[in-house]
Amino acid sequence: MTDTLANSYYAATAHPWRELGDIDGDLECDVAVIGGGFTGLSAALACAERGFSVILVEREHIGFGASGRNGGQLIPGLRWTASELEEEFGSERADALFDLCWRANPVKARIEKHGIDCDLKTGHLEAAWTPTDFDTMQREAEYLDKRFNYRTDVIAKTRMAEHIASPLYHGGIHDLQGGHFHPLNYAIALAKAAEAAGVRIWEGERVNRIVEFSDGSSELITNRAIIGARYVIDATDSWIGDVEPDLGRYTVPIMNYNIATAPLANADELLPTDAAVADSRFVLNYFRLSADKRLIFGGGERYSQTPPRDIAAFVRPFVAEVFPQVADAPIDYGWGGAVAVTMNRLPHIGRRRNVFFAHGFSGHGALVTTLAGELVAEAMAETAERFDVLANLPSKPFPGGKWLRRPLATLGLLYYAMKDKLG
Repeated sequence: MTDTLANSYYAATAHPWRELGDIDGDLECDVAVIGGGFTGLSAALACAERGFSVILVEREHIGFGASGRNGGQLIPGLRWTASELEEEFGSERADALFDLCWRANPVKARIEKHGIDCDLKTGHLEAAWTPTDFDTMQREAEYLDKRFNYRTDVIAKTRMAEHIASPLYHGGIHDLQGGHFHPLNYAIALAKAAEAAGVRIWEGERVNRIVEFSDGSSELITNRAIIGARYVIDATDSWIGDVEPDLGRYTVPIMNYNIATAPLANADELLPTDAAVADSRFVLNYFRLSADKRLIFGGGERYSQTPPRDIAAFVRPFVAEVFPQVADAPIDYGWGGAVAVTMNRLPHIGRRRNVFFAHGFSGHGALVTTLAGELVAEAMAETAERFDVLANLPSKPFPGGKWLRRPLATLGLLYYAMKDKLG
């Protein structure tokens, strides 16, 4: 498994975390969690807080996957707009989804509860790539205000310089409910809080399969052990097919890459309000400032899991397009990894008796992953009402079977990427 996190800004500025170690003692528990990202860590922590005994197994190290590699953007909601959700599911379901995915901020709540130092900043800007995109954003902002009393700031093209020093965009929506943070330090802090609550974390150990028994209990079969559990949570996201091949049919991996420049003297001129920014293209650019005034920028996608030979060279043209004034700025870090994407870009969350799963957050997961983990813990405590709101979202496997699923999905994604280029 290629570790392109190794040359990341996040890894270079991560808070200390203990060395990998084996689990000693009894390998029986109430809850076995697979995956040490936001979903698995928040689920493990929330279960331990409810009195469950928990073992978390991570194949690599805490934050290895998308949780430790992402752009650090905290974007309220889901990939679908609130109006699209209401049109598809009706007002009652839309109300429940809005309360969970827009109004709630479990990340901020965890940061405050545990005193997490992860460079949390307020403000997210969605930038319109075309005038048509801005018209759509304006209508959605009016809908959010009238329907949910949810206020955002509509930024006309003439005001965009207040937020971003780039002439490319035709307006945008500034949302103070969103923001940005250091994702790996957040993940490490969740792991520390989970251990303090009694969770046993085993890194560097691969789970090969889950065995389910007629009485509802399960066993995790790892390379070196068998872990017995009353409940299992599969939070492996891009690698879920390695453990549960049937669930792997519901997502395909898309490779995203990020860079961090050297600290910039003109950083505050680039993004005067220090908001995180994501634009409206299908293959979007997303960027923000780090705490030490670097530009962290993600741009472009690859559908091969082999990383580019030079990540900085791959991302630099996207930086130059948005910010020509820093086109030649030194790039200190380049990293990336897989994002698990579903067919409809909504997360795939559910359960089989006592086995829970949550994956396919489709690049929109820094907030909803923590939420998903906490909802799983609620469902285990026999309060499944909020869990069911997300668990009942529609989801279909990608067509094409084991060998054609990824090529067919890639063709569809390339079609939308071409539409971006054609305007």
